[in-house]
Amino acid sequence: MKKYMEGKEENKVLQQGKQKALKLIFGRTMVIVALFLVQFIMIGAVVRYFGQYMPVFFGGYMSFALAIVLIIINKEGSPEIKLSWSIITLLLPVVGGLLYLFVEMQPGYRMLQRKLEHIYKRTEDFVQQDAQVLEALAKADRNTAGLASYVHKHGNFPVYQNTRVKYFPLGEDKFEAMLAELEKAEKFIFMEYFILREGYMWEKILEILERKAAEGVEVRVMYDGTCALFDLPYKYPEELMKKGIQCKMYAPIHPILSTHYNNRDHRKILVIDGKIGFTGGINISDEYINRVEKHGHWKDAAVMLEGDGVQGLTMMFLQMWHVSEKKPEYGKYLEKEKRDLQMTGFVMPYGDSPFDDELIGEMVYMDILNRAKHYVHIMTPYLIIDQRMLTALCFAAKRGIDVKLILPHVPDKKFAFALAKSHYRELLQAGVRIYEYTPGFVHAKVFASDDEKAVVGTINLDYRSLYLHFECAAFLYQMDEIINIEKDFQETLEKCQEITLENRKEGTILLRLGGWFLKVLAPLM
Repeated sequence: MKKYMEGKEENKVLQQGKQKALKLIFGRTMVIVALFLVQFIMIGAVVRYFGQYMPVFFGGYMSFALAIVLIIINKEGSPEIKLSWSIITLLLPVVGGLLYLFVEMQPGYRMLQRKLEHIYKRTEDFVQQDAQVLEALAKADRNTAGLASYVHKHGNFPVYQNTRVKYFPLGEDKFEAMLAELEKAEKFIFMEYFILREGYMWEKILEILERKAAEGVEVRVMYDGTCALFDLPYKYPEELMKKGIQCKMYAPIHPILSTHYNNRDHRKILVIDGKIGFTGGINISDEYINRVEKHGHWKDAAVMLEGDGVQGLTMMFLQMWHVSEKKPEYGKYLEKEKRDLQMTGFVMPYGDSPFDDELIGEMVYMDILNRAKHYVHIMTPYLIIDQRMLTALCFAAKRGIDVKLILPHVPDKKFAFALAKSHYRELLQAGVRIYEYTPGFVHAKVFASDDEKAVVGTINLDYRSLYLHFECAAFLYQMDEIINIEKDFQETLEKCQEITLENRKEGTILLRLGGWFLKVLAPLM
Protein backbone atom coordinates (compact mmCIF):
# COMPACT_ATOMS: atom_id res chain seq x y z
CA MET A 1 0.00 0.00 0.00
CA LYS A 2 2.82 2.36 0.93
CA LYS A 3 4.58 1.69 -2.36
CA TYR A 4 1.32 2.32 -4.22
CA MET A 5 0.81 5.69 -2.53
CA GLU A 6 4.44 6.66 -3.16
CA GLY A 7 4.04 5.71 -6.82
CA LYS A 8 0.81 7.67 -7.03
CA GLU A 9 2.47 10.75 -5.51
CA GLU A 10 5.43 10.40 -7.89
CA ASN A 11 3.08 10.22 -10.86
CA LYS A 12 1.31 13.33 -9.58
CA VAL A 13 4.61 15.23 -9.42
CA LEU A 14 5.56 14.06 -12.91
CA GLN A 15 2.13 15.08 -14.22
CA GLN A 16 2.49 18.55 -12.71
CA GLY A 17 5.91 18.91 -14.32
CA LYS A 18 4.49 17.77 -17.65
CA GLN A 19 1.66 20.28 -17.38
CA LYS A 20 4.06 23.16 -16.76
CA ALA A 21 6.22 22.14 -19.70
CA LEU A 22 3.22 21.83 -22.01
CA LYS A 23 1.88 25.18 -20.86
CA LEU A 24 5.18 26.77 -21.83
CA ILE A 25 5.54 25.01 -25.18
CA PHE A 26 1.95 25.32 -26.34
CA GLY A 27 1.05 28.69 -24.89
CA ARG A 28 1.49 32.29 -25.92
CA THR A 29 4.57 32.55 -23.74
CA MET A 30 6.68 30.62 -26.25
CA VAL A 31 5.55 32.88 -29.09
CA ILE A 32 6.41 36.01 -27.12
CA VAL A 33 9.79 34.62 -26.00
CA ALA A 34 10.65 33.71 -29.60
CA LEU A 35 9.75 37.20 -30.83
CA PHE A 36 11.83 38.81 -28.04
CA LEU A 37 14.80 36.72 -29.12
CA VAL A 38 14.30 37.74 -32.76
CA GLN A 39 14.19 41.40 -31.76
CA PHE A 40 17.31 41.24 -29.57
CA ILE A 41 19.23 39.23 -32.17
CA MET A 42 18.26 41.73 -34.86
CA ILE A 43 19.34 44.73 -32.78
CA GLY A 44 22.57 43.01 -31.71
CA ALA A 45 23.44 42.08 -35.30
CA VAL A 46 22.84 45.63 -36.54
CA VAL A 47 24.95 47.17 -33.75
CA ARG A 48 27.82 44.69 -34.24
CA TYR A 49 27.99 44.32 -38.00
CA PHE A 50 26.06 47.20 -39.54
CA GLY A 51 26.74 50.06 -37.18
CA GLN A 52 27.11 52.57 -40.01
CA TYR A 53 23.56 51.82 -41.09
CA MET A 54 22.01 52.45 -37.68
CA PRO A 55 20.02 55.53 -38.79
CA VAL A 56 18.55 53.56 -41.71
CA PHE A 57 17.75 50.63 -39.47
CA PHE A 58 16.19 52.84 -36.81
CA GLY A 59 14.11 54.67 -39.43
CA GLY A 60 12.80 51.40 -40.88
CA TYR A 61 12.28 50.03 -37.38
CA MET A 62 10.07 52.94 -36.34
CA SER A 63 8.29 53.12 -39.71
CA PHE A 64 7.23 49.49 -39.26
CA ALA A 65 5.97 50.27 -35.75
CA LEU A 66 4.05 53.32 -36.96
CA ALA A 67 2.44 51.35 -39.82
CA ILE A 68 1.23 48.65 -37.40
CA VAL A 69 -0.10 51.27 -34.96
CA LEU A 70 -2.05 52.97 -37.77
CA ILE A 71 -3.59 49.59 -38.67
CA ILE A 72 -4.49 49.00 -34.99
CA ILE A 73 -6.07 52.42 -34.49
CA ASN A 74 -8.19 52.22 -37.63
CA LYS A 75 -9.52 48.75 -36.88
CA GLU A 76 -12.92 48.45 -35.20
CA GLY A 77 -12.85 47.30 -31.61
CA SER A 78 -12.25 48.21 -27.99
CA PRO A 79 -10.19 51.39 -27.38
CA GLU A 80 -8.46 49.64 -24.46
CA ILE A 81 -7.33 46.75 -26.68
CA LYS A 82 -6.08 49.22 -29.31
CA LEU A 83 -4.15 51.18 -26.69
CA SER A 84 -2.47 48.05 -25.30
CA TRP A 85 -1.38 46.86 -28.74
CA SER A 86 -0.15 50.35 -29.66
CA ILE A 87 1.98 50.71 -26.51
CA ILE A 88 3.58 47.29 -26.97
CA THR A 89 4.24 47.92 -30.68
CA LEU A 90 5.81 51.35 -30.14
CA LEU A 91 8.05 50.07 -27.33
CA LEU A 92 8.96 46.78 -29.01
CA PRO A 93 8.08 46.94 -32.74
CA VAL A 94 9.22 43.43 -33.63
CA VAL A 95 7.57 41.79 -30.62
CA GLY A 96 4.41 43.85 -30.69
CA GLY A 97 4.04 44.23 -34.45
CA LEU A 98 4.66 40.62 -35.40
CA LEU A 99 2.58 39.30 -32.49
CA TYR A 100 -0.32 41.52 -33.57
CA LEU A 101 -0.07 40.28 -37.16
CA PHE A 102 0.15 36.70 -35.88
CA VAL A 103 -3.04 37.10 -33.84
CA GLU A 104 -5.01 38.97 -36.51
CA MET A 105 -4.07 36.85 -39.53
CA GLN A 106 -4.54 33.35 -38.18
CA PRO A 107 -6.15 31.20 -40.89
CA GLY A 108 -7.79 28.93 -38.33
CA TYR A 109 -9.63 31.89 -36.80
CA ARG A 110 -11.04 32.98 -40.17
CA MET A 111 -12.06 29.45 -41.09
CA LEU A 112 -13.93 28.93 -37.81
CA GLN A 113 -15.56 32.34 -38.15
CA ARG A 114 -16.95 31.43 -41.59
CA LYS A 115 -18.18 28.03 -40.36
CA LEU A 116 -20.00 29.57 -37.43
CA GLU A 117 -21.56 32.30 -39.57
CA HIS A 118 -22.89 29.56 -41.87
CA ILE A 119 -24.22 27.55 -38.90
CA TYR A 120 -25.91 30.57 -37.30
CA LYS A 121 -27.64 31.42 -40.58
CA ARG A 122 -28.65 27.81 -41.14
CA THR A 123 -30.22 27.47 -37.70
CA GLU A 124 -32.22 30.71 -37.70
CA ASP A 125 -35.43 28.92 -38.67
CA PHE A 126 -35.16 26.29 -35.96
CA VAL A 127 -35.42 28.67 -33.03
CA GLN A 128 -37.92 31.45 -33.67
CA GLN A 129 -39.12 34.07 -31.26
CA ASP A 130 -42.70 33.41 -30.18
CA ALA A 131 -44.47 36.70 -30.94
CA GLN A 132 -46.99 36.17 -28.13
CA VAL A 133 -44.21 35.74 -25.57
CA LEU A 134 -42.47 38.93 -26.72
CA GLU A 135 -45.79 40.79 -26.66
CA ALA A 136 -46.44 39.60 -23.10
CA LEU A 137 -42.95 40.76 -22.08
CA ALA A 138 -43.57 44.17 -23.68
CA LYS A 139 -46.75 44.54 -21.64
CA ALA A 140 -44.80 43.71 -18.47
CA ASP A 141 -41.85 45.99 -19.31
CA ARG A 142 -41.12 47.58 -22.65
CA ASN A 143 -37.43 48.16 -21.85
CA THR A 144 -36.82 44.48 -21.05
CA ALA A 145 -38.66 43.54 -24.23
CA GLY A 146 -36.27 45.85 -26.07
CA LEU A 147 -33.31 43.99 -24.56
CA ALA A 148 -34.85 40.66 -25.61
CA SER A 149 -35.36 41.96 -29.16
CA TYR A 150 -31.72 43.06 -29.31
CA VAL A 151 -30.44 39.65 -28.13
CA HIS A 152 -32.67 37.81 -30.59
CA LYS A 153 -31.78 40.06 -33.53
CA HIS A 154 -28.02 39.89 -32.97
CA GLY A 155 -27.65 36.44 -31.41
CA ASN A 156 -30.82 34.56 -32.40
CA PHE A 157 -31.67 33.74 -28.77
CA PRO A 158 -35.42 33.95 -28.05
CA VAL A 159 -37.07 34.75 -24.73
CA TYR A 160 -39.36 32.05 -23.31
CA GLN A 161 -42.20 31.52 -20.90
CA ASN A 162 -43.44 28.16 -19.59
CA THR A 163 -40.11 27.48 -17.91
CA ARG A 164 -39.33 26.49 -14.34
CA VAL A 165 -36.01 27.71 -12.87
CA LYS A 166 -34.07 26.28 -9.92
CA TYR A 167 -31.05 28.16 -8.51
CA PHE A 168 -28.09 26.35 -6.93
CA PRO A 169 -25.92 28.46 -4.59
CA LEU A 170 -23.05 25.93 -4.49
CA GLY A 171 -21.43 23.44 -6.83
CA GLU A 172 -22.30 20.50 -4.60
CA ASP A 173 -26.00 21.48 -4.79
CA LYS A 174 -25.90 21.48 -8.59
CA PHE A 175 -23.93 18.22 -8.64
CA GLU A 176 -26.57 16.41 -6.58
CA ALA A 177 -29.38 17.61 -8.89
CA MET A 178 -27.27 16.87 -11.95
CA LEU A 179 -26.83 13.21 -11.00
CA ALA A 180 -30.54 12.83 -10.28
CA GLU A 181 -31.55 14.31 -13.65
CA LEU A 182 -28.96 12.28 -15.59
CA GLU A 183 -30.52 9.13 -14.17
CA LYS A 184 -33.84 10.14 -15.80
CA ALA A 185 -32.40 10.54 -19.33
CA GLU A 186 -34.29 8.62 -22.03
CA LYS A 187 -33.28 10.14 -25.38
CA PHE A 188 -30.08 12.22 -25.25
CA ILE A 189 -27.53 13.85 -22.98
CA PHE A 190 -25.48 16.82 -24.20
CA MET A 191 -22.54 18.09 -22.13
CA GLU A 192 -20.32 21.07 -23.00
CA TYR A 193 -17.78 22.21 -20.39
CA PHE A 194 -14.69 24.40 -20.28
CA ILE A 195 -12.92 22.11 -17.81
CA LEU A 196 -13.35 18.37 -17.49
CA ARG A 197 -10.94 16.89 -14.98
CA GLU A 198 -10.69 13.33 -13.68
CA GLY A 199 -11.72 12.87 -10.08
CA TYR A 200 -14.70 12.02 -7.89
CA MET A 201 -17.13 14.33 -9.71
CA TRP A 202 -16.32 13.05 -13.18
CA GLU A 203 -16.23 9.40 -12.03
CA LYS A 204 -19.80 9.64 -10.70
CA ILE A 205 -21.02 11.35 -13.89
CA LEU A 206 -19.16 8.97 -16.19
CA GLU A 207 -20.63 5.97 -14.42
CA ILE A 208 -24.13 7.18 -15.34
CA LEU A 209 -23.14 8.20 -18.88
CA GLU A 210 -21.71 4.75 -19.61
CA ARG A 211 -24.83 3.07 -18.32
CA LYS A 212 -27.14 5.37 -20.26
CA ALA A 213 -25.14 4.91 -23.47
CA ALA A 214 -25.48 1.13 -23.05
CA GLU A 215 -29.25 1.60 -22.69
CA GLY A 216 -29.40 3.40 -26.07
CA VAL A 217 -29.39 7.01 -24.87
CA GLU A 218 -27.41 9.29 -27.21
CA VAL A 219 -24.57 10.78 -25.15
CA ARG A 220 -22.37 13.61 -26.40
CA VAL A 221 -19.55 15.23 -24.44
CA MET A 222 -17.53 18.25 -25.55
CA TYR A 223 -14.81 20.06 -23.64
CA ASP A 224 -12.29 22.79 -24.37
CA GLY A 225 -9.01 21.76 -25.96
CA THR A 226 -6.92 23.22 -23.12
CA CYS A 227 -7.97 20.18 -21.05
CA ALA A 228 -5.71 18.07 -23.25
CA LEU A 229 -2.75 20.08 -21.96
CA PHE A 230 -3.44 20.05 -18.24
CA ASP A 231 -6.25 17.67 -17.30
CA LEU A 232 -6.82 14.80 -19.73
CA PRO A 233 -4.88 12.61 -22.17
CA TYR A 234 -4.87 14.01 -25.70
CA LYS A 235 -6.68 10.94 -27.00
CA TYR A 236 -9.28 10.91 -24.23
CA PRO A 237 -12.15 11.36 -26.76
CA GLU A 238 -11.17 7.99 -28.22
CA GLU A 239 -11.39 6.43 -24.75
CA LEU A 240 -14.92 7.74 -24.30
CA MET A 241 -15.91 6.59 -27.79
CA LYS A 242 -15.03 3.03 -26.75
CA LYS A 243 -17.58 3.42 -23.95
CA GLY A 244 -20.31 4.42 -26.42
CA ILE A 245 -20.00 8.14 -25.67
CA GLN A 246 -19.52 10.60 -28.54
CA CYS A 247 -16.81 13.06 -27.58
CA LYS A 248 -15.05 16.09 -29.05
CA MET A 249 -12.50 18.66 -28.01
CA TYR A 250 -13.15 22.23 -29.03
CA ALA A 251 -10.05 23.66 -30.72
CA PRO A 252 -7.28 21.29 -29.62
CA ILE A 253 -4.12 23.25 -28.86
CA HIS A 254 -1.18 22.70 -31.20
CA PRO A 255 2.47 23.60 -30.58
CA ILE A 256 3.15 27.37 -30.49
CA LEU A 257 1.17 28.36 -33.56
CA SER A 258 -2.20 27.44 -32.20
CA THR A 259 -4.91 29.26 -34.07
CA HIS A 260 -7.48 29.34 -31.28
CA TYR A 261 -5.56 29.97 -28.09
CA ASN A 262 -7.40 33.27 -27.53
CA ASN A 263 -10.93 32.02 -28.20
CA ARG A 264 -11.76 29.25 -25.76
CA ASP A 265 -15.10 27.50 -25.21
CA HIS A 266 -15.85 28.76 -21.70
CA ARG A 267 -19.47 27.53 -21.66
CA LYS A 268 -20.93 25.09 -19.14
CA ILE A 269 -24.03 23.41 -20.57
CA LEU A 270 -25.86 20.19 -19.72
CA VAL A 271 -29.05 19.30 -21.62
CA ILE A 272 -31.11 16.18 -20.92
CA ASP A 273 -33.78 15.12 -23.44
CA GLY A 274 -34.44 18.76 -24.31
CA LYS A 275 -36.48 18.92 -21.06
CA ILE A 276 -33.84 19.85 -18.50
CA GLY A 277 -30.90 22.24 -18.92
CA PHE A 278 -28.11 23.42 -16.62
CA THR A 279 -25.73 26.36 -16.91
CA GLY A 280 -23.62 28.46 -14.55
CA GLY A 281 -20.03 28.71 -13.40
CA ILE A 282 -19.50 25.09 -12.31
CA ASN A 283 -17.08 22.95 -14.32
CA ILE A 284 -16.49 19.21 -13.97
CA SER A 285 -13.73 19.11 -11.38
CA ASP A 286 -13.60 18.31 -7.68
CA GLU A 287 -12.75 21.81 -6.41
CA TYR A 288 -16.07 23.06 -7.83
CA ILE A 289 -17.98 20.83 -5.40
CA ASN A 290 -15.52 21.43 -2.52
CA ARG A 291 -14.38 17.83 -2.66
CA VAL A 292 -10.81 19.17 -2.67
CA GLU A 293 -9.62 22.54 -1.46
CA LYS A 294 -7.78 24.63 -4.02
CA HIS A 295 -8.26 28.27 -2.99
CA GLY A 296 -10.20 27.96 0.23
CA HIS A 297 -13.96 27.39 0.08
CA TRP A 298 -15.20 27.46 -3.53
CA LYS A 299 -18.33 29.62 -3.93
CA ASP A 300 -20.07 29.04 -7.22
CA ALA A 301 -23.60 29.12 -8.66
CA ALA A 302 -25.76 27.53 -11.35
CA VAL A 303 -29.35 27.31 -12.58
CA MET A 304 -31.48 24.45 -13.84
CA LEU A 305 -34.14 25.16 -16.46
CA GLU A 306 -37.15 22.93 -17.08
CA GLY A 307 -39.50 23.60 -19.98
CA ASP A 308 -39.43 25.70 -23.16
CA GLY A 309 -36.29 27.68 -22.22
CA VAL A 310 -34.13 24.54 -22.47
CA GLN A 311 -34.40 24.86 -26.25
CA GLY A 312 -31.98 27.80 -26.18
CA LEU A 313 -29.28 25.77 -24.40
CA THR A 314 -29.83 22.84 -26.75
CA MET A 315 -29.30 25.05 -29.78
CA MET A 316 -26.10 26.53 -28.37
CA PHE A 317 -24.67 23.06 -27.85
CA LEU A 318 -25.67 21.83 -31.31
CA GLN A 319 -24.19 24.88 -33.03
CA MET A 320 -20.80 24.29 -31.44
CA TRP A 321 -20.93 20.53 -31.92
CA HIS A 322 -21.74 20.84 -35.61
CA VAL A 323 -18.69 22.98 -36.44
CA SER A 324 -16.94 19.76 -37.41
CA GLU A 325 -19.99 17.86 -38.73
CA LYS A 326 -20.74 17.41 -42.45
CA LYS A 327 -24.41 16.46 -42.04
CA PRO A 328 -25.74 18.33 -39.02
CA GLU A 329 -29.16 17.52 -37.62
CA TYR A 330 -31.12 19.92 -35.45
CA GLY A 331 -34.88 19.38 -35.73
CA LYS A 332 -35.38 16.23 -33.64
CA TYR A 333 -33.45 17.73 -30.71
CA LEU A 334 -35.30 21.05 -30.67
CA GLU A 335 -38.88 19.89 -30.25
CA LYS A 336 -40.54 21.64 -27.32
CA GLU A 337 -41.98 19.48 -24.61
CA LYS A 338 -45.74 20.04 -24.79
CA ARG A 339 -46.35 20.72 -21.14
CA ASP A 340 -47.95 23.71 -19.50
CA LEU A 341 -45.88 24.37 -16.41
CA GLN A 342 -47.95 27.48 -15.67
CA MET A 343 -44.89 29.37 -14.53
CA THR A 344 -44.79 33.13 -14.28
CA GLY A 345 -41.95 35.21 -15.64
CA PHE A 346 -39.59 35.04 -18.59
CA VAL A 347 -36.32 33.21 -19.29
CA MET A 348 -33.79 34.04 -21.99
CA PRO A 349 -30.84 31.64 -22.39
CA TYR A 350 -28.21 33.38 -24.52
CA GLY A 351 -24.66 33.02 -25.68
CA ASP A 352 -21.80 35.26 -26.72
CA SER A 353 -19.33 34.56 -29.50
CA PRO A 354 -15.95 36.19 -30.20
CA PHE A 355 -16.62 35.79 -33.93
CA ASP A 356 -19.28 38.45 -34.31
CA ASP A 357 -19.42 42.22 -33.83
CA GLU A 358 -21.75 42.15 -30.83
CA LEU A 359 -20.72 42.11 -27.17
CA ILE A 360 -23.97 40.55 -26.04
CA GLY A 361 -22.67 39.47 -22.63
CA GLU A 362 -21.47 42.97 -21.75
CA MET A 363 -24.56 44.65 -23.21
CA VAL A 364 -26.93 42.57 -21.05
CA TYR A 365 -24.93 43.45 -17.92
CA MET A 366 -24.87 47.15 -18.83
CA ASP A 367 -28.60 47.18 -19.56
CA ILE A 368 -29.25 45.87 -16.05
CA LEU A 369 -26.98 48.53 -14.54
CA ASN A 370 -28.45 51.36 -16.59
CA ARG A 371 -32.11 50.48 -15.92
CA ALA A 372 -31.89 49.48 -12.26
CA LYS A 373 -34.28 51.29 -9.90
CA HIS A 374 -33.03 50.15 -6.49
CA TYR A 375 -30.09 47.74 -6.51
CA VAL A 376 -27.65 45.72 -8.60
CA HIS A 377 -25.82 42.96 -6.73
CA ILE A 378 -22.95 41.18 -8.46
CA MET A 379 -20.75 38.16 -7.82
CA THR A 380 -17.74 37.72 -10.07
CA PRO A 381 -14.31 36.07 -9.73
CA TYR A 382 -12.52 38.75 -11.75
CA LEU A 383 -12.77 42.50 -12.17
CA ILE A 384 -10.73 43.33 -15.27
CA ILE A 385 -13.07 45.72 -17.03
CA ASP A 386 -13.10 48.24 -19.86
CA GLN A 387 -14.02 51.90 -19.47
CA ARG A 388 -17.62 51.29 -20.57
CA MET A 389 -18.28 48.81 -17.79
CA LEU A 390 -16.42 50.94 -15.25
CA THR A 391 -18.52 53.96 -16.22
CA ALA A 392 -21.76 51.96 -16.03
CA LEU A 393 -20.93 50.69 -12.52
CA CYS A 394 -19.95 54.16 -11.30
CA PHE A 395 -22.91 55.91 -12.91
CA ALA A 396 -25.39 53.47 -11.37
CA ALA A 397 -23.91 54.12 -7.92
CA LYS A 398 -23.81 57.90 -8.47
CA ARG A 399 -27.51 58.00 -9.31
CA GLY A 400 -28.36 56.31 -6.03
CA ILE A 401 -28.49 52.63 -6.99
CA ASP A 402 -27.20 50.20 -4.36
CA VAL A 403 -24.34 48.60 -6.32
CA LYS A 404 -22.50 45.85 -4.47
CA LEU A 405 -19.71 43.60 -5.76
CA ILE A 406 -18.59 40.34 -4.14
CA LEU A 407 -15.09 39.28 -5.21
CA PRO A 408 -12.68 36.58 -3.97
CA HIS A 409 -10.46 37.16 -0.96
CA VAL A 410 -8.33 34.16 -1.88
CA PRO A 411 -7.45 34.60 -5.58
CA ASP A 412 -6.75 31.83 -8.09
CA LYS A 413 -4.55 34.16 -10.16
CA LYS A 414 -2.38 36.83 -8.51
CA PHE A 415 -2.25 39.07 -11.58
CA ALA A 416 -6.08 39.05 -11.82
CA PHE A 417 -6.28 39.94 -8.12
CA ALA A 418 -3.86 42.82 -8.62
CA LEU A 419 -5.84 44.11 -11.61
CA ALA A 420 -9.12 43.95 -9.69
CA LYS A 421 -7.63 46.04 -6.88
CA SER A 422 -6.47 48.66 -9.39
CA HIS A 423 -10.16 49.51 -9.98
CA TYR A 424 -11.13 49.71 -6.30
CA ARG A 425 -10.41 53.41 -5.66
CA GLU A 426 -12.47 54.76 -8.56
CA LEU A 427 -15.39 52.44 -7.83
CA LEU A 428 -15.39 53.21 -4.10
CA GLN A 429 -15.24 56.94 -4.70
CA ALA A 430 -18.31 56.64 -6.95
CA GLY A 431 -20.24 54.84 -4.20
CA VAL A 432 -19.90 51.23 -5.34
CA ARG A 433 -19.54 48.94 -2.31
CA ILE A 434 -16.96 46.15 -2.65
CA TYR A 435 -16.73 42.98 -0.57
CA GLU A 436 -14.23 40.12 -0.55
CA TYR A 437 -15.34 36.58 0.28
CA THR A 438 -13.04 35.71 3.20
CA PRO A 439 -13.57 31.89 3.26
CA GLY A 440 -11.98 31.54 -0.16
CA PHE A 441 -12.67 31.95 -3.87
CA VAL A 442 -15.81 33.24 -5.59
CA HIS A 443 -16.32 31.70 -9.03
CA ALA A 444 -20.03 32.56 -9.38
CA LYS A 445 -21.09 34.87 -12.24
CA VAL A 446 -24.30 36.41 -10.96
CA PHE A 447 -26.17 39.68 -11.48
CA ALA A 448 -29.34 40.37 -9.49
CA SER A 449 -31.42 43.56 -9.66
CA ASP A 450 -34.58 44.93 -8.04
CA ASP A 451 -36.03 41.49 -7.19
CA GLU A 452 -37.12 41.23 -10.84
CA LYS A 453 -34.00 40.63 -12.96
CA ALA A 454 -31.08 38.22 -12.68
CA VAL A 455 -28.35 36.64 -14.78
CA VAL A 456 -26.60 33.38 -13.90
CA GLY A 457 -24.05 32.00 -16.32
CA THR A 458 -20.41 31.73 -17.33
CA ILE A 459 -19.66 35.38 -18.14
CA ASN A 460 -16.98 36.97 -15.94
CA LEU A 461 -16.30 40.69 -15.66
CA ASP A 462 -13.03 40.46 -17.57
CA TYR A 463 -11.80 40.99 -21.11
CA ARG A 464 -11.55 37.28 -21.85
CA SER A 465 -15.21 36.59 -21.10
CA LEU A 466 -16.55 39.83 -22.56
CA TYR A 467 -14.45 39.84 -25.75
CA LEU A 468 -12.64 36.59 -26.46
CA HIS A 469 -14.45 33.49 -25.21
CA PHE A 470 -17.59 31.58 -26.14
CA GLU A 471 -19.92 32.15 -23.19
CA CYS A 472 -23.50 31.50 -22.12
CA ALA A 473 -25.97 32.57 -19.45
CA ALA A 474 -29.64 32.64 -18.50
CA PHE A 475 -31.41 36.00 -18.12
CA LEU A 476 -34.40 35.85 -15.78
CA TYR A 477 -37.21 38.37 -15.52
CA GLN A 478 -40.02 38.30 -12.93
CA MET A 479 -39.20 34.71 -11.98
CA ASP A 480 -39.94 33.62 -8.42
CA GLU A 481 -36.46 32.11 -8.13
CA ILE A 482 -34.84 35.58 -8.33
CA ILE A 483 -35.69 36.00 -4.64
CA ASN A 484 -33.51 32.96 -3.85
CA ILE A 485 -30.65 34.39 -5.92
CA GLU A 486 -30.81 37.62 -3.91
CA LYS A 487 -31.11 35.63 -0.67
CA ASP A 488 -27.90 33.77 -1.56
CA PHE A 489 -26.17 37.08 -2.24
CA GLN A 490 -27.13 38.40 1.20
CA GLU A 491 -26.04 35.20 2.93
CA THR A 492 -22.72 35.30 1.07
CA LEU A 493 -22.33 38.95 2.06
CA GLU A 494 -22.31 37.92 5.73
CA LYS A 495 -19.13 35.92 5.06
CA CYS A 496 -17.34 38.84 3.43
CA GLN A 497 -15.21 41.75 4.56
CA GLU A 498 -16.06 45.16 3.14
CA ILE A 499 -13.33 47.05 1.32
CA THR A 500 -13.23 50.78 1.99
CA LEU A 501 -11.10 53.68 0.83
CA GLU A 502 -9.25 53.39 4.14
CA ASN A 503 -8.40 49.67 4.03
CA ARG A 504 -8.17 49.13 0.24
CA LYS A 505 -4.39 49.61 0.31
CA GLU A 506 -3.90 46.46 2.31
CA GLY A 507 -1.43 44.22 0.53
CA THR A 508 2.11 44.57 -0.67
CA ILE A 509 3.45 47.51 -2.64
CA LEU A 510 4.52 44.99 -5.26
CA LEU A 511 0.89 43.87 -5.66
CA ARG A 512 -0.29 47.45 -6.18
CA LEU A 513 2.51 48.28 -8.59
CA GLY A 514 1.81 45.06 -10.45
CA GLY A 515 -1.82 46.06 -10.84
CA TRP A 516 -0.90 49.44 -12.31
CA PHE A 517 1.55 47.90 -14.75
CA LEU A 518 -0.71 45.02 -15.76
CA LYS A 519 -3.56 47.44 -16.43
CA VAL A 520 -1.77 48.39 -19.65
CA LEU A 521 -1.64 44.74 -20.74
CA ALA A 522 -4.99 43.62 -19.25
CA PRO A 523 -7.00 43.74 -22.52
CA LEU A 524 -4.56 41.26 -24.11
CA MET A 525 -4.29 38.80 -21.19
